Amino acid sequence: MLNLYDSYERSVTMTRLNVSQAREEFPEVVNRAADGKKRTIVSRRGKDVAAVIPMEDLRLLERLAREEMDRMDIEAARKALAEGGKNISLREAKKVLGL
Repeated sequence: MLNLYDSYERSVTMTRLNVSQAREEFPEVVNRAADGKKRTIVSRRGKDVAAVIPMEDLRLLERLAREEMDRMDIEAARKALAEGGKNISLREAKKVLGL
């Protein structure tokens, strides 16, 4: 059974170009991302080094990164609470940290 990510990956159009090809085709690469919602991976010496993606993809990546950081913060807070340490005010924490 395919998971959702696998089926998403199959529906996304991606092109791979080396740096010199990407430089020559840059306006078209940008237009494909903006208008056609297509991604372009740029490689150098056979190694992927960058990507040109639609803005919607970037916004999604940023949202997912924020959500992951929030999840990690919540996990750390729960762990700290479970340790039963002393709670201090923000003012006290800043004083301890020299802020």
